Amino acid sequence: MNSTSTPSDSPLGKTTDYANHYEPGLLYPMTRADKRGELGIAGSLPFFGMDVWNAYEVSWLNLRGKPQVAIATFQVPADSPNIVESKSLKLYLNSLNQTRLASIEALTDLLRKDISDAVGASIQLRLAGPEEFGKLSMGELEGLLLDRLDIEVDHYHPDPALLTASRDEATVEEKLVSHLLKSNCLVTNQPDWASVQIHYVGPAIHQEGLLRYLIGFRDHQEFHEQCVERIFMDLLRQCAPSKLMVTARYTRRGGIDINPWRSNFSLSKMPSNARNARQ
Repeated sequence: MNSTSTPSDSPLGKTTDYANHYEPGLLYPMTRADKRGELGIAGSLPFFGMDVWNAYEVSWLNLRGKPQVAIATFQVPADSPNIVESKSLKLYLNSLNQTRLASIEALTDLLRKDISDAVGASIQLRLAGPEEFGKLSMGELEGLLLDRLDIEVDHYHPDPALLTASRDEATVEEKLVSHLLKSNCLVTNQPDWASVQIHYVGPAIHQEGLLRYLIGFRDHQEFHEQCVERIFMDLLRQCAPSKLMVTARYTRRGGIDINPWRSNFSLSKMPSNARNARQ
């Protein structure tokens, strides 16, 4: 496994030879600490959560050489020291294409071990075979749509000063949703598109400012997980909610979608992993 952890050294944006046989060394871990340091996060995390990855291009061979396919869902805890660079995960998964394995359970064990080793924490993993494809659900994030607001925007970098709340009024609980979140890859500057949900309890957040803030990510370069943590920290500091959860569902690239969520309050259940229309 690659021991370096800087974006510039990763496989992103580089011509790549695709391995045909199992190669766990293709996984490229990158530390979370550097970007969290930029956000002023040190010591105990002010949130918990998961990065939920869905990989739609998983294939291997059974012991007779017949191809098998599945959809993989990985759940990486937010307190893991590392993330895995997404192209390296794609390359790793493709290295299994000509690899013979005894069963889908054997593949599950292999993937769980390798990815857990890369991120430095135990992950949860599930493989859905073709017999389950028809049972996989779709759905949209629930909440009041911010995109209904007719606003003027002329700034395309996230500005926390846009986030304000009515601190002299009664506490509210709201779920606010936007489909206008767009950020850019930290290395290649390729666009990343997402829907985002803000669920909070606290002073009412001014919706026009929140929408302008979210649109402000349009020229911003950061990985998916980092964008969600930036949104969480900016809202926490600027609007002081007592409870806050930020969930984003990004459209897939390279056959993989990444869906981080961060929360500071106990949940009755995890956010749904239902795929939305753009995914």
